[in-house]
Amino acid sequence: MSYFAHHVFFCTNQRDDGSQSCNQCDAIGARSYVKQRCKELGISGEGKVRINTAGCLDRCERGPIIVVYPEATWYTYVDRQDLDEIIDRHLVKGEIVERLLVDSVS
Repeated sequence: MSYFAHHVFFCTNQRDDGSQSCNQCDAIGARSYVKQRCKELGISGEGKVRINTAGCLDRCERGPIIVVYPEATWYTYVDRQDLDEIIDRHLVKGEIVERLLVDSVS
């Protein structure tokens, strides 16, 4: 059994050449928001949810990007409403948020 029920990685990459990168979409702010919401909801910690910074996940052109393990589910998001939907449906209820999925291989 995994130490966490869900491990969420936020790409926070900032590319030096100016090409598309997740942090251009405030990925660090989004990560902070999700981490705080999970704490407020009481779903963070051992056996629950862990929110991490991942650096580059090499999918920035599809981003901003997060990946949720153990399912290896790749999501993009636009705003806090999208993030709240991922928290509520995936992290709390165990449902995949189809409309925010990014193909695992592109």
